[in-house]
Amino acid sequence: MALYTFKGGVHPFDGKKFSKDMPIVKLTPGKELVFLMSQHIGAPAKATVKKGDRVLVGQQIAEAGGFVSAPVHSSVSGTVTKVEKRRNAVGDMVDAVIVENDDLYEAVPDAEKASLESLSKEDIIERIKTAGVVGMGGAGFPTHVKLSPKEPDKIEYVLVNGAECEPYLTSDYRCMIEHPDEIVAGLECILKLFDNAEGVICIEDNKPEAIAVMERAVQGHQRMSVATMKTKYPEGAERCLIDAITGRKVNSKMLPADAGCVVDNIDTVIAVHDAVILGRPLISRIFTISGDAIANPRNYEVPVGMSYQEIIDDAGGFKEKPEKLISGGPMMGFALYDLNIPVTKTSGAITCFLEDTVSKQEESPCIKCGRCVRGCPARLEPYKLCDLAEHKDMEGFDKAYGLECVECGSCSFSCPAKRPLAANIKAMRRTLMASKRK
Repeated sequence: MALYTFKGGVHPFDGKKFSKDMPIVKLTPGKELVFLMSQHIGAPAKATVKKGDRVLVGQQIAEAGGFVSAPVHSSVSGTVTKVEKRRNAVGDMVDAVIVENDDLYEAVPDAEKASLESLSKEDIIERIKTAGVVGMGGAGFPTHVKLSPKEPDKIEYVLVNGAECEPYLTSDYRCMIEHPDEIVAGLECILKLFDNAEGVICIEDNKPEAIAVMERAVQGHQRMSVATMKTKYPEGAERCLIDAITGRKVNSKMLPADAGCVVDNIDTVIAVHDAVILGRPLISRIFTISGDAIANPRNYEVPVGMSYQEIIDDAGGFKEKPEKLISGGPMMGFALYDLNIPVTKTSGAITCFLEDTVSKQEESPCIKCGRCVRGCPARLEPYKLCDLAEHKDMEGFDKAYGLECVECGSCSFSCPAKRPLAANIKAMRRTLMASKRK
């Protein structure tokens, strides 16, 4: 049987062996939790509590700051000690609510549980919005906005991204193994919003156990199926996934909805189920800690606001001092300089490496071999875009379709000259987009 895939892509070492067989363990946080107001694309949330207030598990502590925004809820009970700026994983100072955990875990009652049959489409969207659900695959787009396209009748595919093509990450895999019914129920909630859509759970073929579990879970459910995809990075990138499953193309000026698609990752679909059916806000997420430097690679359910350092401590710390710590995976994650940062709704992993192989690579001149072109899923010429970026030729970069880059890093991985293609292209994209906004 032919496998779904796209043109381009690369095959890095997947590193799944470290944590794929480790069941999800629920972590208990320490005394201080930091709830950032910017945990999503769009306007930051606005704190609705002040110093000295007592809060409960599941209580809203910040309201959405605009249409494209999402509220924030406390994952513990305790006392608000500060409302101040704290650093996020990329080093920016952002507004935050700091709560001292009282270890009692007194909770506000969940919103009333509901059967899907009793809810209107408007009810479903409102429950997702109230729960603060955002895209948990990394982008953090508020889910109630994504699920409210202008023309819902034109949505033909709801794609559940279970590809998990990023090396070392296994949290989505464990969710499929351990929580298939919640995934199916969450997809049912989304499909009720789109009368003409088919739900497709998309999984790479290096996860046969997950494919088998999900195929059993969808049996008997209308408008729902499992698609087996070729194992290749970045199969799970939104545009690549849409191309692989539907053959439709999405460019930088389009939304997936323009191609008749909605894409949500596994964790987000579970959060939709929790919000719609259980009335439960988003206060925790599934998280992988892996790599050759960590003593005990694991998959955790981690409360939002918990420190990265506490996760590492629970995983047994480091075998030896690591040279490289990455928030996320090695292809699209970013280097960490501090572990005293909080888990957010979009935090998915820490990968820990004994050796920083990238920084030790010596760059040499481009030999025009074309490997970066063959690997690029957007069918660009990364070597040329890198040259334009190095010469700060913004106009030329734009004409060469630099904004179509999906920042997957396949070009740098492919390059035998070890040129920093992805980093240079990404920096120029940021500059060009900022210039266009002005």
